Amino acid sequence: MSERLLLTALKGGNNTKIITLNGKKMKKMPSALEKLPGLRTLDLQNNLICNVCPELSTLTQLTLLNLGNNQLEEVPEEMKHLTSLKKLHLFGNRIHRFATGVCGGLQELILLNLNYNLLKSLPEEIGRLKNLTYLSINHNQLTMIPTELCSLVHLSALHLNYNQLTCIPEEIKLLQNLRQLFLVRNNIEFLPEGLCHLKKLRILDIAGNVIQIFPAGEIAARFVLCQLEENNDLIVNAIESYPETKDKLSKAKKCALCSKPFLSEWLECVQFVPPSKNWKISRNLHLIPLRILLCSYHCFDQRGPKVFGIVPE
Repeated sequence: MSERLLLTALKGGNNTKIITLNGKKMKKMPSALEKLPGLRTLDLQNNLICNVCPELSTLTQLTLLNLGNNQLEEVPEEMKHLTSLKKLHLFGNRIHRFATGVCGGLQELILLNLNYNLLKSLPEEIGRLKNLTYLSINHNQLTMIPTELCSLVHLSALHLNYNQLTCIPEEIKLLQNLRQLFLVRNNIEFLPEGLCHLKKLRILDIAGNVIQIFPAGEIAARFVLCQLEENNDLIVNAIESYPETKDKLSKAKKCALCSKPFLSEWLECVQFVPPSKNWKISRNLHLIPLRILLCSYHCFDQRGPKVFGIVPE
């Protein structure tokens, strides 16, 4: 059956755009693929393929490649030549490594699915997938997230459920387009402050971890406070049904540096400012200390030379 389907596709030559050979018990990719330079979609999931054929490199117009549920052990080097590829499905294989340089050629990739593999780490070059918006690596053996992953500024969905992660890097704050973050069933002990800076984050799922330091209440409070400032009708109307929450949020403070609202007092500082002419103080005082509050260490790092942190006794 697979041979007949392939022969039919070959007759189409450059006009053949899609090949689907699911569940054909194929152990090898057909080398005749090089005769189909115009191919856009290649679906070979649910087979027994251990290695890709060298001819895969010729499919430079391919935009979707599905090799899910096969027996691959690596993300192969041949894929770096697929310069038009947008969606790559490699779920359900035995992948435990990336071939060197493979990410460098996948500059158009927007979706990468590596669920149900054997990855213990990600290469630093994962950061070269500059257009990636969806990354799913559920059910692997990851112990850490490389900081390079946090340079994927277009990423909107990150799925890392059922791994062995113990922490999330502070650099997560750089993913300013992130809307969904799934971290179910890991070994995470605390969440970084950087999560508070993800303005577009709408879903954070951390069920089944061992979190002891948990700023989730502050994250939720800051989100609601920002929405109230923007007069979000849904939030403005909903908060009326929760008078205790409304009262608590009414006590929010504003960061002296970024002016964003926050609920918990994070950093107490002193800022030296010139006194007002209306103040009745000695004319010899050119600067006086004022107590100010900052919302985060990020703002503290951006402070000017006249702002000093207060160390508690």
